[in-house]
Amino acid sequence: MRNWDLGAFEEVVLMAIGILGQNAYGVTIKEELEKHTRKRPSVGALHSALYRLENKGYVTSMESGATAERGGRRKRFYSMTASGKEVLLKTHEFRTNMLDLIPGLNNGDPS
Repeated sequence: MRNWDLGAFEEVVLMAIGILGQNAYGVTIKEELEKHTRKRPSVGALHSALYRLENKGYVTSMESGATAERGGRRKRFYSMTASGKEVLLKTHEFRTNMLDLIPGLNNGDPS
């Protein structure tokens, strides 16, 4: 069994953070998810996933300064940690290895 814990939604959120780099905050992450999944995740589901990812050590966050254009509110920016990158690579390897075991899907095997 896997020695890491990453749910499917957490996985795509983590990938979106990686894609966005320094521009990863709630709104841009949600937009990136919508763009790639063609689904509209709720803000609550997204924030729950971000909270779990941060607790697991896969992302860190920091608040920016308040701006007038945001009505004095701050943005919370997220970045992937080394552990986050490692878990994405392990997840990819796990999925690839399992897919290769399915007859008819591995390397063009017609059986």
